[in-house]
Amino acid sequence: MPEAPDTGVAEPTANPTANPSAGPTPDPTAALDHLTTLLDQAGAEWEPGGREGEVVVTLPGDKKLKTVASLVVSERGLSVSAFVVRNPDENHAAVYRFLLRRNLRLPGLGYAIDGAGDVYVVGQQPLAAITEQGVDQLLGTLLDAADAPFNELLALGFLESMKREWAWRIARGESTRNLEAFRDLLSGVENDPRYAPTGPGPGAAQ
Repeated sequence: MPEAPDTGVAEPTANPTANPSAGPTPDPTAALDHLTTLLDQAGAEWEPGGREGEVVVTLPGDKKLKTVASLVVSERGLSVSAFVVRNPDENHAAVYRFLLRRNLRLPGLGYAIDGAGDVYVVGQQPLAAITEQGVDQLLGTLLDAADAPFNELLALGFLESMKREWAWRIARGESTRNLEAFRDLLSGVENDPRYAPTGPGPGAAQ
């Protein structure tokens, strides 16, 4: 179950001088009920989360098998987070540069890292955004942000691990199906002595 990473941004506080004519604050309980109703209507796979006001949504992916997202409804609004990839093994600067450039194309969302360096996509929406169109757009954007760049992130941040796994699988006649998307990068490394298998076999960095 995903947990929102620490982005280093201070939590908003109540403003005692807020305009009283702005209208009543939306009820978080009603907003949560509305959110789960919309998820049911959309046929989304979800379950209650471990935190107050949280639902955990599982979205089927293309590059990743699935993306698990945490949606939390509170008086402050609707916060969302989804795990993208673990802390890269290498090329951190290139990975972060790639993510920052993609941030420019993410309406209402952005990439962040937690204390362990794992990458998440996070965002905050007003409760008024919990509409059929708003939730559909949010989940679509969230899935695209977590799923679409997955192979590029693996190639940037885990290439050495994948080379070792490829060489290990080739040497033992094992299937390389889980690495087929990277064949152009990996084919031939089995002949490189630097990647000669020496142990029980590395796991894929996914």
